[in-house]
Amino acid sequence: MDIIKPNGYADFEWATRLNRILLNIVGIWPNAHKNAYDKFFSNVRAAFTAIVLLFAGTIPGIHSLVRTWGDLMSMIDNLQFTLPITMTIIKLIDIWWKKTDLLMAINMIAEDWVKDKTSKERCIMIKQAQNARIITIVCCSFMFLASILVVILPCFGITVRYITNVTDPVKILPLQTHYIYDKNQSPYFEITFASQFLVAMVCVTSYTGVDNLLGLLIFHLCGQLEILKEKLINIQLFNNYNEGIALIVEEHIRLIKCFRIIESTYTLLLLGLLMYFGLIFCMYGFLTLAILIEGKGMSMIRFIYLVSIVLNISMHMCLFCVVGEILVTKCEALYQAAYEHKWYTLEPAKAKNLLLIMIRANKSLYITAGKMFPMTMSMFCNVSDLINDYHTNYLIFIKLIL
Repeated sequence: MDIIKPNGYADFEWATRLNRILLNIVGIWPNAHKNAYDKFFSNVRAAFTAIVLLFAGTIPGIHSLVRTWGDLMSMIDNLQFTLPITMTIIKLIDIWWKKTDLLMAINMIAEDWVKDKTSKERCIMIKQAQNARIITIVCCSFMFLASILVVILPCFGITVRYITNVTDPVKILPLQTHYIYDKNQSPYFEITFASQFLVAMVCVTSYTGVDNLLGLLIFHLCGQLEILKEKLINIQLFNNYNEGIALIVEEHIRLIKCFRIIESTYTLLLLGLLMYFGLIFCMYGFLTLAILIEGKGMSMIRFIYLVSIVLNISMHMCLFCVVGEILVTKCEALYQAAYEHKWYTLEPAKAKNLLLIMIRANKSLYITAGKMFPMTMSMFCNVSDLINDYHTNYLIFIKLIL
């Protein structure tokens, strides 16, 4: 076989560069710190990010929500920013708390990249890494487009928000917030605007980075399962059959341990994101239908913003379901490879060893939301159908009233 000896961590650095940059900015990338100062400044960045999001975004947003309570359009305008910022804080705390566990998973990935491998195995790993990078680039592009529409346009007197005399009596800010000081006077307005700009950029970086870290981990896991399947199919290439089976079993157990780390880190977070996805999607559906049915004007800029946000939300939730579906498919392929192996021609002792792989591979690895809902495409379609039913019922109800 054509064995490739990798040059250090070059391939691993290439595969994780974009995710590492995003999460290093906010101090939650799981890495082995060189010294105490490195660890300290990483924690400082994470704490600073959480404080900025909390005191410059969430608390002023909730304050404004209380003031506009009862005005449904103003409340939706508020929640479309307050909910994502709050969810970002939860993501930051969750990943920061699980950094030690995630470091074990990252180290496993690094070990896989520096192992000697065949050219086919390297191509499989590069393909999975490219999939993760493409998804990261696409998600970041849409997120930064939405943030630019929110933050930059108010500088030119244009906004994508629902403006009222209560929420914005004089000057327009990117986010609907209320402060204990008069934000309309200089330099308070400029400072507040800059802080909200910082909130938007940090929110985009953290939100996208945490989601795409899951994609990176699962895609790598899928690649290793595919390599394991190839080893099982070509087990006759091993000099000793029992040693080959032992190597495959050991590798399979290692991948299962890696998956359990990922699952324990993201399961509760995915449950919160699932509820958040349904809530925010319904709010945007309500907002769009209200604008169309009640005949309220919608500028092209606001329409582009609404479309970009809906695509952002759908892509991030779809990302979890897609990687979950791919993982299940790879697990089933490994089981199928073991099942199609000519075990009936083997000696009883060898067939018994192969049976152990078949029994364990028969149990697929599922990413779950709260240990209850498997994140697969069928679940994503079911949630989408429920949301569409809500929109349809709302539209019928409005027509009956009118």
